[in-house]
Amino acid sequence: MDNRVALITGANHGIGAETARALAAHGTRVFITYYHDTCPYSAEELQHAREAGIGGDPLYRAMQQQPADELLRQIRADGGVAAAHETDLANADAIPELFDLCEAELGPVDILVNNHTYCVAETFDPALTTREGGGIFLPTPDTIDAHFTVNARACALMMAEYLQRYLRRNASWGRIINISTDAAHAHVANISYAASKHAIESYSRSAAAEMGKYGITVNIVAPGPIQTGYITPEFEAQIGAETPLGRVGRPDDVAPVIVFLASDQARWLTGQLLYVGGGWRMHQ
Repeated sequence: MDNRVALITGANHGIGAETARALAAHGTRVFITYYHDTCPYSAEELQHAREAGIGGDPLYRAMQQQPADELLRQIRADGGVAAAHETDLANADAIPELFDLCEAELGPVDILVNNHTYCVAETFDPALTTREGGGIFLPTPDTIDAHFTVNARACALMMAEYLQRYLRRNASWGRIINISTDAAHAHVANISYAASKHAIESYSRSAAAEMGKYGITVNIVAPGPIQTGYITPEFEAQIGAETPLGRVGRPDDVAPVIVFLASDQARWLTGQLLYVGGGWRMHQ
């Protein structure tokens, strides 16, 4: 994987950041994108959440809000090559610009990892709504559109842009890995997020069928509960008790699977969905 170029979205924290580290450790040049959305917490509250390190919505938001500078420093200190750019993937015009920036900094994209996500918990059932934690809300036209614009539409446009540039340079080797969630397969109190991630899976299978003749594999990683900051200690204990491997997942449990799918060893694997959650959900 030396000198391959990977574009990884949503990579300033969590699974995206660990994937960037793991790919860079294998000699891949990584281009990291991220977006700082509006945040309901003050800078002081976010700093306190980081220092306390206790899972819950404030820590998750604090992880989302951190810059990519420290990640770039770590990758470069370990001998890797990395660059970063903040962009809002809800803006369709930003997608070709993102590829332009990556090509200018590191070269054409060989490996595309669509890891970005937008998530506001929603429910059909008014009895489940709450303002506690990050909140659970009834869906609105705007929130439904936001989920599908960022999670599904941006993923499809990223893949389309990737293929057009791939064909223009007569490439013959490519990898796309799209990050879904096992919650895409029916989930209470996160309905638009789950539905938009399910759409990603459909787009991925279509892409695998249509892009295979060009030498591109397209696969889906569906993590189970991964501690990216949002899981409270109580919920973490419950997950561990209900997971066959006995604990909650970590971002560095998922990143090696993505690296495998990006490697030559996964050359005969395409159009597949891998549950990566310690057995939390199993393929039926």
